[in-house]
Amino acid sequence: MFPAAMSNSTSLSEEASVSSCTRVQDFGRLNQLASTIYPLQQQQQQQQQQKTIKKKRSLPGNPDPDAEVIALSPKTLMATNRFVCEICNKGFQRDQNLQLHRRGHNLPWKLKQRNSKEIKKKAYVCPEPTCVHHHPSRALGDLTGIKKHYCRKHGEKKWKCEKCSKIYAVQSDWKAHSKTCGTREYRCDCGTLFS
Repeated sequence: MFPAAMSNSTSLSEEASVSSCTRVQDFGRLNQLASTIYPLQQQQQQQQQQKTIKKKRSLPGNPDPDAEVIALSPKTLMATNRFVCEICNKGFQRDQNLQLHRRGHNLPWKLKQRNSKEIKKKAYVCPEPTCVHHHPSRALGDLTGIKKHYCRKHGEKKWKCEKCSKIYAVQSDWKAHSKTCGTREYRCDCGTLFS
């Protein structure tokens, strides 16, 4: 009886070794397949990451040391439509826009051309002496930025939310607030409602 059981067990062990051998071969094939597919996926992920990497803006108040520091008056910063058409009295924020408008009246016009040598970085300081951005080392890097800063921090707040009576100096801030005011409500566990 013992030899028969032994022969039976050897056949089982042979089957086990054969099946484990085929499994090893299957895993070998899978590894080869994975090694060819994985680098492709890795390359695609790297390409997507490179596409999503955006050029970061320099932080406000950390200007380029080579930039020309410009101090504008509060009147200039708050001015809208500084460039006025002499025919129809329509105002524009930029001279280039006025020049394009002048074409409609068949008046002589000239657009400024930029030369690569002419481009120099500019930084703008706030005219308020008590402001953090008044010092040249904390100047703001673009004209729109300094205008909005001056309006927000030192300008008259004339835009008021009708729902919550919050006031804003910049119309775009007021519009953004008005879109979401009163729509976001958070309920505490105690039942109190917060907006």
